[in-house]
Amino acid sequence: MTFVYDLIYALALVVGWPWLLYRRWKRGPGSLALRERLGNVPARPVAAHCVWIHGVSLGEINATRTIVAELGRRSPESVIVVSSTTNTGLARARELYPDLIVFRFPLDFSFALRRVFERIRPSIIVLMELEVWPNLVEVARRRAVPVVVANGRLTEDKSLRAFRRPLIRTVARRMFRNLRWVGAQEPSYARRFIELGVPPQRVEVVGSVKYDAADVADWIAGQEELADSMAIDRHRPLWVCGSTGPGEELIVLDAYRSLLGRYPGLQLAIIPRKPERFDEVAELIRGQGFACLRRSGKPPLVPPDVASPRPVFLGDTMGELRKFYGLATVVFVGRSLVPMGGSDVMEVAGLARPLVVGPHTENFAEAVALLVESGGCRRIAAPGEFLSALADWLADEDARRRAGRAAREAILSRRGATDATVQRILEFSQS
Repeated sequence: MTFVYDLIYALALVVGWPWLLYRRWKRGPGSLALRERLGNVPARPVAAHCVWIHGVSLGEINATRTIVAELGRRSPESVIVVSSTTNTGLARARELYPDLIVFRFPLDFSFALRRVFERIRPSIIVLMELEVWPNLVEVARRRAVPVVVANGRLTEDKSLRAFRRPLIRTVARRMFRNLRWVGAQEPSYARRFIELGVPPQRVEVVGSVKYDAADVADWIAGQEELADSMAIDRHRPLWVCGSTGPGEELIVLDAYRSLLGRYPGLQLAIIPRKPERFDEVAELIRGQGFACLRRSGKPPLVPPDVASPRPVFLGDTMGELRKFYGLATVVFVGRSLVPMGGSDVMEVAGLARPLVVGPHTENFAEAVALLVESGGCRRIAAPGEFLSALADWLADEDARRRAGRAAREAILSRRGATDATVQRILEFSQS
């Protein structure tokens, strides 16, 4: 089967090479990183049990923190290596784990994977959420290396629909039935993994490790420096819109303009999800008649035809979203007003900040439902509902504090997935 998969991938490359060249030109020379993607990863020198943890992007890598920490506590003799697919995920992994081997996840060609297996010699492979590939599972099976899914999540509208397609279904069932264990976030995800071929006895509902990874704190180190450097007034309310996606910033700016009529002291900070959109959003802010003040230190952008433009703060650096959340009075969590599945709400709840989301929160459905039920989160169906959703929180500090505490308590009530996940990892890796 590996030969078949390799042939399919080779044909896809032949067809898709113009797109790859465009991507290299758009994102810069390091975006392809072919040497790493072909399996040239650092060799592991120590002869010991090795846990290979893979998270596709930034969110999945952040979710590995409690797993890595608990593995280190329970099994300090085991070696942990971490891989990621995206540049942002890789940068975050290197920031979190400077003492571990961190590398870019290889292409799913069998020769590339065999090279990685020879260099890393994993005892077990832990895939965060879903990142399952046919050659990866096949090569691991032949080498008797168990593959497990931690924090398993399988959405109906995207992932499951793709795996149900006739040409993919057969490959998917073969791939999923070879998984050794799936720790699903919730029962609906567990049922979908079983539908795709994972034997029911290998699927367990353990909850989301992101509840465990959400830092519970009232203050984030460095948030005062951020406020001072950007001239954010800590005595005035700050609306932070984090992890925003295309189309949302314009909605937010229109809502901000309306909110200023009622709350003239309100400040706004926007932190786009993708770094490649920072310049685009900066120009959008200026185009809407606001002055754009950038965290990166780049010169402010000021609209030429506005006498005294209102400033809007742009978070155009990586790794500082939680500092903005730490300064926030209220928060909007992005990629939820547009159909992009939503973003992580748990780190906001851990900071006891009241938050608003849009209607598209499929990626964090259970967490959003929990927070809405607690009263710490409000869901709006349309952009025009921002004013009503934020009104009493901006006007009433006691209501704001109650909502924030309720959100934090809801998150704390769901902790425990890390313990169950690490227990299974150790069972399979050391058996």
